[in-house]
Amino acid sequence: MSNSQLTAGFHTREEIYSQPEAWRGVLAVLDAEVDSLRTFLTSGAYEQVVFTGCGSTYYLSMAAAAVLQRVVGVPALGLPASEVWLNPTALPPARRTLLVAVSRSGETTETLRACEHFRAETNGDIVTLSCYPGRALTQLGDLNLVFPSIREESVAQTRAFSGLYLATVALAALWADDNSPLWNDLHRLPDVLAPLLSEHADALERLGADLSIDRFYFLGSGIRYGLACELSLKMKEMTLSHSEPFHCMEFRHGPKSMITPSALVVALVSDERRSDDMAVVADMQALGARSLTIGSHDVDVAFGDALDEIASSALYLPFGQMVALGRSLAKGLNPDRPENLDAVVFL
Repeated sequence: MSNSQLTAGFHTREEIYSQPEAWRGVLAVLDAEVDSLRTFLTSGAYEQVVFTGCGSTYYLSMAAAAVLQRVVGVPALGLPASEVWLNPTALPPARRTLLVAVSRSGETTETLRACEHFRAETNGDIVTLSCYPGRALTQLGDLNLVFPSIREESVAQTRAFSGLYLATVALAALWADDNSPLWNDLHRLPDVLAPLLSEHADALERLGADLSIDRFYFLGSGIRYGLACELSLKMKEMTLSHSEPFHCMEFRHGPKSMITPSALVVALVSDERRSDDMAVVADMQALGARSLTIGSHDVDVAFGDALDEIASSALYLPFGQMVALGRSLAKGLNPDRPENLDAVVFL
């Protein structure tokens, strides 16, 4: 089938619904390098970790930093690549640092410049994560990981984001090096996700296609905040809709003034702070908002309690992506090629 014959959203749909197999490909790459990865991570004597990227992979960096700091206990933060490159005070000084640079394309100018600046100015090593072999980024790290199973035709990231995020969580699990349930749970993710995609696809795409909704708020706290930011970005990119992310409880402090009956609140509900998260949702429902709750149990999209909460964090992503896909198509847009966007930003 030629590109001219493809229907709008063909690639985006395939990329969203192929995530179980794509994740298996990511895990296979890591499985092949387990010993060398663990040695690299544990022998570096890193005092801090900085994750960096642009756009979606900046939000990935925020989420990955929260996970690594929690799992490994090493201070970590996520920064836009432009800050690492151009802001000399962005990195905490005089500490041995691991820079983890994430780019779907491996060609984004700011990410390349961030690595080059880090190499010249900072005491530490670089790990790169990308999807295409032979690209510029794959020459810049002390360790370069490439995940071809998550490559995409679409401009807006879906399986590339979730797969690269999965890789960062797996690196944290390997670094912890205790044969924890996390590493094993990550390998169970594809089998958990597959039936959930089928179960919820129609309802979530229909929800997105409801054009009486005119604003979206994605709520997530802790390790889920960066994921909420990414899902909000997907809604903006794919549907040209008003969409904002917030920490769950922070939404009460001003942003709730924007709630109307035409608002949809999408809550990434935590196991650990479930009562707090759901209380915020209830407050917004009382103000007239509609809601979509995603989490392990007693929510609209429930993926069960079988997995570690950190492992299951990747499961939030496909369901928010489905809502954006449904809305984009209902608005007559092409989510494969959103307006005013490029797959790679070259400077």
